[in-house]
Amino acid sequence: MRAGRDIPAVSDVSFDLAAGECLVLVGESGCGKSVLASALLGLLPGNARTAGTARMDGLDLLAAGERTLARTVRGRRVGLVPQSPAAHLTPVRTVRSQLAETLRELTGARRAGMREATERAAARAVFPADHLDRYPHQLSGGLAQRAATALALVGDAPLLIADEPTTGLDRDLVDRTVDELRRHADDGRGLLVITHDLAAAGRIADRVAVMYAGRVVELADSGDFFGTAGPRHPYARGLLDALPERSFTPIPGLPPELDALPEGCAFAPRCGNATARCGTLPPFAGGIACHHVPQAAPHA
Repeated sequence: MRAGRDIPAVSDVSFDLAAGECLVLVGESGCGKSVLASALLGLLPGNARTAGTARMDGLDLLAAGERTLARTVRGRRVGLVPQSPAAHLTPVRTVRSQLAETLRELTGARRAGMREATERAAARAVFPADHLDRYPHQLSGGLAQRAATALALVGDAPLLIADEPTTGLDRDLVDRTVDELRRHADDGRGLLVITHDLAAAGRIADRVAVMYAGRVVELADSGDFFGTAGPRHPYARGLLDALPERSFTPIPGLPPELDALPEGCAFAPRCGNATARCGTLPPFAGGIACHHVPQAAPHA
């Protein structure tokens, strides 16, 4: 930032993702979920710096150059459903034209049969065929979301990153979209989903990672997280308790600004369990980063 300041947008994040598995990232806005996704695809702004590794089949995504990312990674090895789909669609071309181009580039589809192939690709994301000849400005937010999802699914990439893939969709379309994304994983591919929709997360996830103030504070199996056991971290419990179908109790306060993080646990100012011990940063171990919660055995 200005005057040479560094702001840690994401810190000390570490996880694995297997073929056939869906990991869902949840947390309030500004906690670093989309920044993490952008880092994996080399889409961070020019003033950002990364450290560490992000390995996929022997390729370090963080170390790969723009040429490698553009020609062999984006769309081919890693697909992306962007958070702001309208901004990622080419404004002067119809949805059909963009889908057809993507099909040619990623699958080698020929002109013969392209109309049918385009309509099949649209149907995967529940995008109506009678809207394919519209331009992005003629689409509602929900239709733009479905168009972006259809484009992301074309390449059947080994890893798909879906950043808020259900924004603007009604509940029936949310479920249908989530089920199509789940099929992507069930066919033996990796799926990383970023969402605020905890109902969708419970429907699709194998594991759940909870982010707060740029760090992962809990990583748990979905069955435990949404089941009887429930989350172990106070922040994660607060997220579930805020749901209308649960206690509908909001978490007090707001997340800290990233340039004003406390020295210790970032959630402590909002946590009813906070003590003087929270003045030191809790390590992430055994799937949890909290001084007051026993550590579980690591995920196998």
